[in-house]
Amino acid sequence: MKIEIFGTGCAKCKTLYENAQKALAELGKTGEVSKVEDINQITGAGVMFTPAIAINGQVKSAGKLLSIEEIKKLIA
Repeated sequence: MKIEIFGTGCAKCKTLYENAQKALAELGKTGEVSKVEDINQITGAGVMFTPAIAINGQVKSAGKLLSIEEIKKLIA
């Protein structure tokens, strides 16, 4: 599973990254969580609002800081 967090490094983006890691761990799933901070890559993925999260290449949420529980629902 590949999870990408899109954001320019703001506090909400960092928290979303941490929440994604915790959600994976709590579900006992393996995967890669990465941050995408380059604005060209962010817009290239179709993301217009940050923070955003993509799972396996599909943007699931943009412009909202998701909780660990919300991310777990997207992963499951």
